[in-house]
Amino acid sequence: MTIAVAKSRVAEIFPVMSVNAQLRDELLKAAALEAELRGGVWPADAARKGSASIHIDSLVVVEILCAVEPVLGFELPEGVVLAGGYRSVDQAVGDLMSRIEQEWYKGIGGA
Repeated sequence: MTIAVAKSRVAEIFPVMSVNAQLRDELLKAAALEAELRGGVWPADAARKGSASIHIDSLVVVEILCAVEPVLGFELPEGVVLAGGYRSVDQAVGDLMSRIEQEWYKGIGGA
């Protein structure tokens, strides 16, 4: 007699490094484009780009979530994005990472 055992999702660990890298990369692209469109100054120094003051609209961030979803294996609800958007890439990443992780453990990671 053979007993099939379903793979447990509880043991899966939130892919923090992959999600952070993908999210930061997409947000930096969006922020650079926003700076270019608005005629603003975008830092040449990579270390300063994350903290540079730039408005990143919440609708843009919702679109960016699509780039992160393949890493997670499920769709994120729009509600993980702060209404009104973010003031910098660092602020967006800091806020979104905790919200995305919560969704991970509520959904696929904790199922």
